[in-house]
Amino acid sequence: MNVIEQIRRGTDTILSEEELEKKLQKNRPLRIKLGADPTKPDLTLGHTVVLQKLRQFQDLGHTAVLIIGDFTARIGDPSGKSATRPELTKEEVAENAKTYIDQVYRILDPAKTEIHYNSEWLAPLTFEETLNLLRKMTVARMLERDDFSKRYKSQTPISVVEFVYPLSQGYDSVVLKADVELGGTDQLFNLLVGRQLQKDDGQEEQVVITLPLLVGLDGVNKMSKSLGNYIGLNDSPKEVFGKVMSISDELMWNYWTVLFYKSDAEIETMKREHPMKVKKSLAVAVTARIHDPSAGEHELQQFEQVFSKGQLPSEMDEIPWSTIANDSHSMGIMDILGNSGKFPSRKEAKRLLQQGAVKINGEKVDTGLVVGKPAKELIVQAGKRLFFKVLP
Repeated sequence: MNVIEQIRRGTDTILSEEELEKKLQKNRPLRIKLGADPTKPDLTLGHTVVLQKLRQFQDLGHTAVLIIGDFTARIGDPSGKSATRPELTKEEVAENAKTYIDQVYRILDPAKTEIHYNSEWLAPLTFEETLNLLRKMTVARMLERDDFSKRYKSQTPISVVEFVYPLSQGYDSVVLKADVELGGTDQLFNLLVGRQLQKDDGQEEQVVITLPLLVGLDGVNKMSKSLGNYIGLNDSPKEVFGKVMSISDELMWNYWTVLFYKSDAEIETMKREHPMKVKKSLAVAVTARIHDPSAGEHELQQFEQVFSKGQLPSEMDEIPWSTIANDSHSMGIMDILGNSGKFPSRKEAKRLLQQGAVKINGEKVDTGLVVGKPAKELIVQAGKRLFFKVLP
């Protein structure tokens, strides 16, 4: 497999392969740009799709140029949005950005990575310089964007500031002289603006490579923290493994394709195996990507101990009674579950309780149960995957 074929795997669009081939013939490492706006404090498995492609370029000898969009995050990327994003403060963005570097280095090689914050060059722009940047784009061209077009036709407000976003992101490419820029399919318009601005500046235009968006755990929407359908890079190995095992069989094939570049022929071969076996392999692979190979194998062992052998997991989180109940000597089961911090919401805890999916020491409990301060540890099970101990 030649270099172009390696790069092509897992991509949606390359504009253009011919330009990329010419750039690869240069006797120097190429500058491969990726921008990430710290609108939330944590990255998700969806971010690893493009990060893994960036790592592939690093392994081929090129330089990853990672832009932490601390300035553009305050504008708000309008891509795929049906309404204007709420404005983030400078302090909120700075706090979110703190966690980004450690998380991306789980995928990227730090020795081959440049980190930049785009406030370095966007914040000092004078009003005159900003006006000159705005002159590079027409309103008609902006309205070619599908999301803007839909909002305009439905008379949904579009802030003028949102028009500035793709120009700001494109200006990053000019400043850093990017050879290639990576992004999700929803970023195509923004990436093409970078090409235009480089051309206007007399630079060689960057090659644009887009990658498919990872579908969230719900099997419907893009993986997103705001929708709660995500696997986080800061999730524990147990959480990562369990979340992958919870997805549908149909979605599993999409994950194999998008995350691990499996071909149609390879997928067809895998479909002849038992779906549970293939899903376990996927859960191990995803856990290993976010953490390490030993974590993936360990969680597989724990999973099989619970589900195949009907045993309790050998490792469980432990929560003191005082943490859950403060000074109370007794507490309703609903409050115990809600105060444990182990559920995404009290509503989810209540749902499992009403479905008879909650056990204490192996016995099913109902919504009316009141638990007294235990003399010895209690083992709480909620659903098929969640176990924790309540200590005296």
